[in-house]
Amino acid sequence: MPAVLYGKGQETLPLQVLTQDFSKIYKLAGESTLVYINIGDQSYPTIIHDITRDALSDELLHADFYKVRLDEKIKAMIPVVFENESSAVKDLGGIFVRNVNEMEVEGLPQELPHEIKIDISELKNFGDQILLKNVKLSAGLKLIGSEDEIIATIQEPISEEELQKSLEQSTASVEDVEVIKKEKEEETPAEEAEAPKELEEKKE
Repeated sequence: MPAVLYGKGQETLPLQVLTQDFSKIYKLAGESTLVYINIGDQSYPTIIHDITRDALSDELLHADFYKVRLDEKIKAMIPVVFENESSAVKDLGGIFVRNVNEMEVEGLPQELPHEIKIDISELKNFGDQILLKNVKLSAGLKLIGSEDEIIATIQEPISEEELQKSLEQSTASVEDVEVIKKEKEEETPAEEAEAPKELEEKKE
């Protein structure tokens, strides 16, 4: 499988890697864990910056390795894993709503986590939220984003009556749009029919 190695101050190097071996490494490292590329007698600290897959078969086609410096901080998107169970969901029938699948983290390459684990057992009532500022990381790591960004929350369950009412309102809105559109279409020919008369009057 073709790949490429590049980075700040690094000459771009085309590579060939074994697809099966890369697939195993990618599952373990993701796009935030250090991967060392050995070329000849040199070893390059990198992170997997991007991959390309076949749209139909999902087969791996290409990989980008970004060379990093161990003394310089970088930013990377880290997958989020929600752990445990919310009593508001289990006992009250609430709906757990996750607003993110990954979060941007800044830190030294060797200190970036493979994933961010968030405990949702503290969500005990409807409306409880986990904000970005509530997410704790190791020293030296920084989350990028607004402190008040909602990462996850618990919503009240919606009743069948409320669901039906919501669907009826949505249907009514669509019908209103269609009626207005139809009225505009009916008005257009009349305006176009008057245009030739104005041209004829000017001609006289």
